[in-house]
Amino acid sequence: MSIPRYSRPEMTRIWEPENRFHIWFEIEAHACDAQAELGVIPKDAAKAVWDRGAFEVARIDEIERETRHDVIAFLTNLAEHVGPEARFVHQGMTSSDVLDTCLAVQLTQATDILLADMDRVLAALKKRALEHKDTVCLGRSHGIHAEPTTFGLKLATHYAAFKRGKERLLQARREIATCAISGAVGTFANIDPAVEAHVAAKMGLEVEPISTQVIPRDRHAAFFATLGVIASSLENLAVEIRHLQRTEVREAEEYFAPGQKGSSAMPHKRNPILTENLTGLARVVRAAVTPAYENVALWHERDISHSSVERVFGPDATITLDFALSRMAGVIEKMYVYPESMQKNLDQLGGLVHSQRVLLALTQAGISREDAYLIVQRNAMKVWQESADFLSLLKADEDVAGKMDEAALAACFDAGHHTKRVDVIFERVFG
Repeated sequence: MSIPRYSRPEMTRIWEPENRFHIWFEIEAHACDAQAELGVIPKDAAKAVWDRGAFEVARIDEIERETRHDVIAFLTNLAEHVGPEARFVHQGMTSSDVLDTCLAVQLTQATDILLADMDRVLAALKKRALEHKDTVCLGRSHGIHAEPTTFGLKLATHYAAFKRGKERLLQARREIATCAISGAVGTFANIDPAVEAHVAAKMGLEVEPISTQVIPRDRHAAFFATLGVIASSLENLAVEIRHLQRTEVREAEEYFAPGQKGSSAMPHKRNPILTENLTGLARVVRAAVTPAYENVALWHERDISHSSVERVFGPDATITLDFALSRMAGVIEKMYVYPESMQKNLDQLGGLVHSQRVLLALTQAGISREDAYLIVQRNAMKVWQESADFLSLLKADEDVAGKMDEAALAACFDAGHHTKRVDVIFERVFG
């Protein structure tokens, strides 16, 4: 369950009983208005619900201890305030009409906060990417030095992922924002579809085309799967920062505040605690995905096997992701970047990061790719084994010298070659 340490008040309020029962009240009151317009109930009764309608969370809990039914407990407490006209409340409706429509409202409220969170992360990534568009650093594959890239390109990669995540979240919001006021087994036998349309419009939702007493759970599965993908993008970025902060690398680092302590035992420590925390929080969000898939398969028109699951992971996943996105935005905004360390690491293997350029130059000079690969590799292995200078070794290699002069060889070691398309990529990503 979500805990205060990883919760923010605005998101938490969405899942508190006060908000839930307020949404229930609005659903019931709007339904009464529609029923009154249809002549099913007196207009004075609908007005009485709005005028005198109220509830107390403690009283609802007290009634539920006896009834063992939360919606009935709510309606009983509501009737205590409304009076005789309360007999017209919930006409032709079933509990799932209230519960599922309320959940749709809560998830859309939560999504609006998450979308704002995503915008902050995107803004931070864009700003830092532009700042370091031309800051050359190592690209790594398998954790091993590969070829030069720029730190701006690294951040732009994550920006693009979060931009896709935002687009998926917008689609997930559209899919989840549906209203069902269709009565038992969803046939509208005892309630006019016009009531559903009215409630949907008032609650900012779309009409569920066909509900079977419950809103189909494939919608919820897609929603929580989207949260899981966003959480994975968070973890991907968090892991990158954690690796770059390792002492042996130290190309980037989380902000370390005055007075902050890194270790109870070792005063020198500056640990990547925020991004480690984000890796853990991503696991919490993704834990909702499989249960959401499993909730799709309900018995016949409905059962409540989904209910207990959603009461736990509905709040947990949204509250946790909200906190995680906010934390990540702060990490990016305040992150230290060390270009000097990046250059030091680029130079660490004596120019090996330019091996492909030499390979391609030799093939252009007339050597077969297979032979060129062997020539470059045998010199590269000496660098690994002897900490030699790669360019010096190549200049001394007769097979290389016979095909390329020193100027052509030196040109292969120009880092600018690897950054010449950065503007093209940035235009694709940022427009």
